[in-house]
Amino acid sequence: MHGRLMHDADFTHFSYVNPDAPKGGHLRLAAVGSFDSLNAFIVRGTAGGGMRDYVFESLMARAYDEPFSLYGLIAESINVPDDRSWVEFRLRPEARFSDGQPVTVDDVIFTMETLRDKGRPNYKYYYSKITEIVRPDERSVRFVFDAEGDREIPLIMGLMPIIPKHIYETVKFDETTLEPPVGSGPYTITEVEPGTRLVYTRNPAYWGEDLAVNRGRNNFDKITFEYFRDANASFEAFKAGVYDIRPEDDPTRWSTGFDIPAVKEGRISLNSFTKETPAGMRALVFNTRRAIFSDRRVRAALNLVFDFEWVNQNFYYSAYRRTQSFYDGSELASTGRAASEREKALLGPYPDAVRAEILSSGYIAPVSDGTERNRSNRRAAVAALAEAGWVVRDGAMVHAESGKALSFEIAVASPEDQRLALNYVAALKTIGVDARARFVDSSQYQQIRQTYEYDMIFNFWYASLSPGNEQSFYWGSESADQDGTRNYMGVREPAVDAMITAMLEARDRVDFVAAVRALDRVLLSGDYVIPLFHQPDQWVAVWSHIKFPETTSLYGYRVDSWWMETETP
Repeated sequence: MHGRLMHDADFTHFSYVNPDAPKGGHLRLAAVGSFDSLNAFIVRGTAGGGMRDYVFESLMARAYDEPFSLYGLIAESINVPDDRSWVEFRLRPEARFSDGQPVTVDDVIFTMETLRDKGRPNYKYYYSKITEIVRPDERSVRFVFDAEGDREIPLIMGLMPIIPKHIYETVKFDETTLEPPVGSGPYTITEVEPGTRLVYTRNPAYWGEDLAVNRGRNNFDKITFEYFRDANASFEAFKAGVYDIRPEDDPTRWSTGFDIPAVKEGRISLNSFTKETPAGMRALVFNTRRAIFSDRRVRAALNLVFDFEWVNQNFYYSAYRRTQSFYDGSELASTGRAASEREKALLGPYPDAVRAEILSSGYIAPVSDGTERNRSNRRAAVAALAEAGWVVRDGAMVHAESGKALSFEIAVASPEDQRLALNYVAALKTIGVDARARFVDSSQYQQIRQTYEYDMIFNFWYASLSPGNEQSFYWGSESADQDGTRNYMGVREPAVDAMITAMLEARDRVDFVAAVRALDRVLLSGDYVIPLFHQPDQWVAVWSHIKFPETTSLYGYRVDSWWMETETP
C-alpha cells in the first residue's frame, strides 16, 4: 500500500513459513454454531468455514510479514500508475480451477460483475468504482476507476476471489447451496454434513503448489471443520482430542481451564503468540449527540470512575491489558510517543484539537489503586464535573443552574457487557451519578445502534495496519448524522476529517503513519469513549503432533503455515 515491497521478484518464500515443512496428515479444526450454505459470497445463509482460504484464490496473495502488500498468485504481473487510477493484471497461463479448466480473463470479469451485482454489499461498494474494463490481450485485464482517487482500490481488486464462469453462469448465484464449489485453490470440499462437519481434501493436481507465495503453506492432506453448539462443548471436545488447535479468548478458561493431564504431560502446549497489528478499540461509547455528553469535560470526568485495575483482577485474572489507543499494539499507535514534526505540521491548523499531554507523550488511561474504592480518581471526577457546572446535592449529581440530574442509560446486549456495565453503574452511584444498565435483545440493540437512539453503548472497532476509507465511516463528520454508520460517538471534528484526508493521500509509509498517529491523538483528546481492554497476545492451545514455525507474522500465527509431525493416534 505504501513504500517498497519487502520481497524482490526472486524471493522463495515468506518469512513466517517453514519452506521445508513436511506435507501430509489430517488437521482437525473447530467452529461454534452451524452452517447451511457453501456460498460464501452472499448475505443469505450461514456459510461453512474455510472456503475463502482453501477453495477460492485471488489474483494476488497477501504477505503477512508486511502491513499491506500483495504478490502475484493467479496474476503473474501487475501494472498500476502512480495515481492508481487503474490496475492491470496479467494472468498466469498455468492457473487452473479444480476441474482442470484454465482461469481466464472472462472468469475475472465475470467474477467482478457477479459479485458487484449479486454478492455482499462490500463487493458492490468497491467494484462499483470501476468505470471501464479493458482487455489489452487474451491474458490481461485492466480495471479503470472513477475520479474519487481511492488509492486502496487496486489492492482490493487484487484480493478479489475468482470464480469460474463456466460453473456459476448456469446457477442462481444469489441463493444458498450445499453443492461443493469449484475454485482454483489447493483444496476441494469432499464431505459435507450440513451444520455439523465440513471436510477439505488436498487437490493433487493443484496448479500453484510451487509458487513462492505458497511455499511452506497448505501442508495438510485433509482439513476438517467440526461444528459444536457452544464454546463449552467445543472446549470439552478439544480436551478429549477431537480437534487439534484451540484459539482461546476467555481469560478465565485460559487461566484455569487447562489444568489437565494432557497439558501437564506435554501432549498439549499452551502458546502465546505476539502480533504487531492493532488490538482495535473496545470501549464504552459516549453518544455526543446527547446534550448530557456534549461537554468533553463531563466525558473525561466519567472516564475517571471506571476502575480497570479492579475489574481486570477480579473478573479476568489480570489477563487483559488496558487499551490506550485506537491502534494499540502497533506502530500506528500514538501511545508513549511524542508527536513527530510531521504530526505537528498536520495538527498545526488545529491548535486546540489535541491536549498538551497527549501531544507530548500520548494518552494514558486513568489508573486506580485496584481496591474498588478508587477514592482518588472519584474525587478527581467530582472536581472535574464541578468545573463543568455539576455539583452534588442531597447525594445526587445535578447541574448547578438547572438542577437537572446527571442521569443516563447504558444499553447492553450480552451478559459479559452487562456485568461490566453494572460494575460501572455501582461506581458512578458513589459520586451521585444516576446511571442504569438496560439489557436489550440483539435485534433491538442493532436497531438502536443504527439510529443512535442510546446514551451509551459498548462497541468494538476493528483496526488494521493499513486503515483506509472506513475511517471516515467510523468518525468522519459526514457520517455523524447518517443512520447506519459506525460513528457511534457522533464525532464532528474538523481535525479528525483533516487527519483522515492526510492518511488517505499519503504516498509513503512515514507520512501515512504520521497521519494515523495524529488522528489517534485527536480522537483520544476528545474523550469520546472509555477505552476498555484487550488480550496482550493470541492464546492458542495445540496438541503436540501439530507443529508451527519459529517466526510469527506481523498478524500473529497463521495456521496455513503449520504442519503435522506425526499422524494423530
